[in-house]
Amino acid sequence: MIIAERVLSYRTDGSELQIEVLISTPERDGSSWVCRYEIGWPHERRYNFSAGIDAVQALHLTLQKICIDIYMSKYHASGRLSWGETGAGYGFPVPRTGRDLLIGDDLNFEG
Repeated sequence: MIIAERVLSYRTDGSELQIEVLISTPERDGSSWVCRYEIGWPHERRYNFSAGIDAVQALHLTLQKICIDIYMSKYHASGRLSWGETGAGYGFPVPRTGRDLLIGDDLNFEG
């Protein structure tokens, strides 16, 4: 079941595409928990997940993984991807090792 959704915008020549980020309810998987997500990039949907000791950790790690997926994408690199104002960031927490990638308001996020 989808528990959260964020819609990013990607500007192309003459139009704007919506990029859905969908996050599912964490599920027990043996002795750990898994939280699945998908990103609806224009030419492909990316499905992935993170796992944790409990549901909260799985969800937190998923949010961080989504952030890295976005910042490492060709869509971010193009400078035409946004959430709200262009260049303001995407509002997902990032692991310490990815802080050098951040832009806009994401630079101020203490995650």
